[in-house]
Amino acid sequence: MERSEIVDHNEPLIQAQHLKKYFKITKNKTLHAVDDVSFDIYPGETLGLVGESGCGKSTVGNVIMRLLPRTEGKLLYRGKDVFQADREEALALCQKMQIIFQDPYSSLNPRKTIRSILSEAYEIHRYGTKEEISKAVEALCERVQIPMNLLDHFPHELDGGMRQIVGIARALSLNADFIVCDEPVSSLDVSIQARIVNLLMDIQKEMGLSYLFISHDLSVVRHISSRIAVMYLGQIVEIAETDEMFANTRHPYSLALLSAVPRVDVDKKVSRIVLKGDVPSPVNPKPGCRFAPRCWMAQEICRQEAPAMSEVAPGHCVACHFAQETRERMKTAEISSLAD
Repeated sequence: MERSEIVDHNEPLIQAQHLKKYFKITKNKTLHAVDDVSFDIYPGETLGLVGESGCGKSTVGNVIMRLLPRTEGKLLYRGKDVFQADREEALALCQKMQIIFQDPYSSLNPRKTIRSILSEAYEIHRYGTKEEISKAVEALCERVQIPMNLLDHFPHELDGGMRQIVGIARALSLNADFIVCDEPVSSLDVSIQARIVNLLMDIQKEMGLSYLFISHDLSVVRHISSRIAVMYLGQIVEIAETDEMFANTRHPYSLALLSAVPRVDVDKKVSRIVLKGDVPSPVNPKPGCRFAPRCWMAQEICRQEAPAMSEVAPGHCVACHFAQETRERMKTAEISSLAD
């Protein structure tokens, strides 16, 4: 299946504006889990959010879904601030904004059958009579290919892939148009991963959904995403259309990530960028670029002044003081192209 097509709409469906999420550890220590993150997601588009473990990807998803309270910032859904919604508006937003969790086992109630799990959203939102809800659940199962004989089983009786399909079905039950996919395939076998990703893409094409696809697997993200945002230590350092990201990578951290992607062509050698140094602490972070302690391009300005996000090509934004020089420095370091 082809990767999600790039969608060009004038009005974003989702707008994250300067989102921050801090955790107070002690009186004088604050963990900056998400620190000034901004992005747009357009109707029918998949934005892939990538980065190493602990960079804040899942926290972004949880803040967007209001599973964690934000510290600062706005989240606009169709131009309206989600964080300012009253109880009635928040209930309506639950129908339009949903999440697929990483672990399909812990995210499903072990005491309920699959039928009960999928019926719950319809019951909360007063969809109709028991008969109408039962028909809606069966139609939902048919859409995502859940066998009807599994409806009276419990989650532990299903394999991991089918449990995750149940999680997808639950997210689709109220006809949402935006779904946060929080590493939905990371705990599954490779063959099952392909099935889940293709199912998500089929559903997106059928229903016109928008996804925030959170993952550390760049191969999966490249397959499903229209655009990719790279996150490091609570901040987005680069964002671009998928093909542009792989062909014209600008941030040193993005280069290091992409150099680690396995390739089918074993004859074409691509130098792996091995980062040296320790990851800085997100607790009371120091001034300057957070990647500077591990960056082979870092200079004094990087340690003193945080780089602003700037557009280096149409739709391609990078937070690096030397974004225009990155490709030249790659050649100097004899690092091969990452586009193939």
